[in-house]
Amino acid sequence: MHTVKVRNIEIGTGAPKIIVPIVGVTKEEILSAARSFDAIPIDVVEWRVDWFEGVFDFARVEDVLKELRDILGDTPLLMTFRTSREGGEKDIDAEAYKELNIKAAKTGYVDFVDVEIFTGDKIVSEIIDAVHAAGVKVIASNHDFDKTPAKSDIIYRLRKMQDMGADIPKIAVMPQSKKDVLTLLAATEEMTSCYADRPIITMSMAGTGVISRLCGEVFGSSMTFGAAGKASAPGQMGVEDLNTVLALLHDAM
Repeated sequence: MHTVKVRNIEIGTGAPKIIVPIVGVTKEEILSAARSFDAIPIDVVEWRVDWFEGVFDFARVEDVLKELRDILGDTPLLMTFRTSREGGEKDIDAEAYKELNIKAAKTGYVDFVDVEIFTGDKIVSEIIDAVHAAGVKVIASNHDFDKTPAKSDIIYRLRKMQDMGADIPKIAVMPQSKKDVLTLLAATEEMTSCYADRPIITMSMAGTGVISRLCGEVFGSSMTFGAAGKASAPGQMGVEDLNTVLALLHDAM
């Protein structure tokens, strides 16, 4: 498996890298959150742009991206518009979604964009090609807030993302039982051992699934999400505690 190198981090080796989301509504809230990250163990900052009140005015989006880039320095920045159908804050049509992600990549301020893999194969391919042409990496994603699919289905979705050219496939699922968490972990291990030629991100959400956010180095998930303030998904731990546990597990392996 090859790793993914962005700025000062290498994803796919060592302990899982920590992504911390910003979910502010106003420009001031967003930039204030970014400034608060100075003393926190963060590998990647995710801007959940679907929370932003000005998301449908790209001039305002670009303005925030520019200031985020200045504040974050060499910390990689992931921009994510999470659609309402996958747990996000707003609806957006496919063409506008494509335009937003491609324009953001072309600014030079972002290092990754998140692309929901089931937006439609044609649109997704166009986004991935244009984002890569701008020198930006793609995290392809899929979220199931209702259930945990069968192991074979989880692997199918991750392989589809890989086959479509995403740099890092990502899936998040909701457990209805402890066995569902084991299903997600088994799918992660099989994907990593048998199919993946690049890093992947997997997680089982809510409190029941929190173990999956901690044990990625064992089963094969290369990144994990921690909260520094408001969480962007159920089950996210505080980033300080998350970093402590990841380091303990890494040192024991």
